[in-house]
Amino acid sequence: MALPPALIIGTGRWVWSSLWHLMMSQMAPRSTSGAYQRPESSFRRRVYAASADDAASANTGVLPSSGANLAADFPAESGRYLLIVGEGCPWAHRTLVVRALKGLETAIDVVKVSPNVNAGGWKFDVPFEGLTTLPELYLRGQPGYRGRCTVPLLWDRQTSQVVNNESADIIVMLNDAFTPWASFPEQNLYPIALQEAIDRWNEKIYRTVNNGVYRCGFAQTQAAYEQACAELFETLDELDAILEKQRYVCGDRLTLTDVRLFTTLFRFDAVYFGLFKCNLRQIQSYPNLSAYLRDIYQTPGVRETCSLDAVKRDYYGNLFPLNPGGIIPMGPDALSFSLPHDRETLSQSHQAL
Repeated sequence: MALPPALIIGTGRWVWSSLWHLMMSQMAPRSTSGAYQRPESSFRRRVYAASADDAASANTGVLPSSGANLAADFPAESGRYLLIVGEGCPWAHRTLVVRALKGLETAIDVVKVSPNVNAGGWKFDVPFEGLTTLPELYLRGQPGYRGRCTVPLLWDRQTSQVVNNESADIIVMLNDAFTPWASFPEQNLYPIALQEAIDRWNEKIYRTVNNGVYRCGFAQTQAAYEQACAELFETLDELDAILEKQRYVCGDRLTLTDVRLFTTLFRFDAVYFGLFKCNLRQIQSYPNLSAYLRDIYQTPGVRETCSLDAVKRDYYGNLFPLNPGGIIPMGPDALSFSLPHDRETLSQSHQAL
């Protein structure tokens, strides 16, 4: 005898809800109000300029303030360090963008990983030093480690240690400590004169946009979701208004703030709008933010760091609690990022002033 549909639905809903909360508790820690709380990165050590001369030639010697201790334990050297990245991850994408903008391809090699549900985390695309998964590398660097195994990861080949796995730190180090080996040493994304403004915007954009989309997607109560969504679009509205009058967030020059914002905007319409329920407006509906996104995408070196196919594959294919069927959408079309943006005129008008 078939069970009544109401009983099937009720049982299925109870089972799925219970499993969903269990999986989300492992993937996305929550507060008592159901709001997503991103854990802090475990490794916050620093690569510093190798000599006084190198320090003088570097663009800046300061990492943004943080609650973690930053130990300057590792001297900068060409070829010594590896970046471990996942192409779909916005935090890892930041490091690839800065590496490209500075021209550090010959100084810092990249090793790629991809999320793998069967492995329960990141797996090397090609086995690395006899290892197949990222947790194995963390354990090699720190035996007994039981924390989160995330990307990006800056790895020291010489000592077989994890230097840093906080993207906000890594991009500052790439901008600073490796300048002597950069193809574009004049490119300074964290100039002293703008550091206060950059830090202020970074804090706001991180909370409401970079992590804000995750606060929407990983919220486990309606109230937590609505608060995160409101804050997200309030900031996007503010940024769109600012970018009507200036080319970049902090003025007339590209900075780390733009890099940090770009990697979220690049994923927004393809992933966050639908999968993470950030669906009040698409970025393409913002006249200035959408042109700004195209402007940065078309900056020399940036396009090559972007893979929309990898983004959709990694989010839709691996975030099982949010997309149980694993179906990957066909759109949007990546060609839209190559449309004209006409934002050079903002720099020209600024210079004229």
